[in-house]
Amino acid sequence: MTGLDKAVLFDIGNVFVEWDPRFLYQKLIPDSAELDRFLSDVVTLGWHTEHDRGRPFAEGVQILSRKYPEYEDLIRAYDERWDETIGDVIQGTVDLLEQLTEQGMRCYGLTNFSQEKWPPFCRQNAFTDLFEGVVVSGEEKLVKPDPRIFHVAVERFGLDPEHTLYIDDRIDNVRASEQLGMIGHHFKGADQLEADLRHHGFLL
Repeated sequence: MTGLDKAVLFDIGNVFVEWDPRFLYQKLIPDSAELDRFLSDVVTLGWHTEHDRGRPFAEGVQILSRKYPEYEDLIRAYDERWDETIGDVIQGTVDLLEQLTEQGMRCYGLTNFSQEKWPPFCRQNAFTDLFEGVVVSGEEKLVKPDPRIFHVAVERFGLDPEHTLYIDDRIDNVRASEQLGMIGHHFKGADQLEADLRHHGFLL
């Protein structure tokens, strides 16, 4: 195996930047119990995932507002103020990406992300320029952990799964990558990631 055979495939949200709808809605719903109910019953992860699967935000907002008209303004805020669901940059991961690319390691992204929100996110986050390519779920109409989106990345980027380390904060996505033969890393922090990259010979 040569260094050219190896590649690192990164998730984005909660690996490079903190992401949580709560960041936005805690500004709009001061009561913590009401906030919890809103996020568990109205603006749910399942509803959000449909945008990652390619549904336009305008359509998603319209559908949910019809179901919960009393929350229409709050639902619309998810589209209009989506950037406020993004928290701090996880600088340790960015530093590792910079080190990997400086050493000539091929680095790619595989993210569950709306095709509408991805371009402005990239404009605001220069680290995305370091990837040789990114598979965006909204463009493919597939979301992780569906194995088909991993196959898209393998074929598009010419990856050898056995020599690819995949990083994600969600264990179901990590396990999906391992089913394809990749080396999976369940992201919990940059220090553990650095140790795993070195252990597997991806980072010198």
